[in-house]
Amino acid sequence: MLFPDSSKFFLYARKSTDVEDKQILSIEAQLAELREYIIRENLSIIEELIEKQSAKIPGRPIFNSMIERIEKGEANGIVSWNPDRLARNSIDGGRIIYLVDTGKLQSL
Repeated sequence: MLFPDSSKFFLYARKSTDVEDKQILSIEAQLAELREYIIRENLSIIEELIEKQSAKIPGRPIFNSMIERIEKGEANGIVSWNPDRLARNSIDGGRIIYLVDTGKLQSL
């Protein structure tokens, strides 16, 4: 997938702390795969963000800060291992959808 030269991305890795035995991929493994993808696709990453908190309930501080920074135009994309790393509740999911709908967030 080709992105405009002005595209800037956050790398976001998250692992829930409430169900460790059900986690598929550790944060370290997510980061390794994402870094390979970033190099392969030649993406411009402005910051790697790591969060260790469930996404079932709104209120993740790192996620919220990342969304606010996207709203301000600091980045226009998020690279994440799986969409469920971003949102598993309707409020956070709605924020992501709204940013895509308004063109502030690129989608693949």
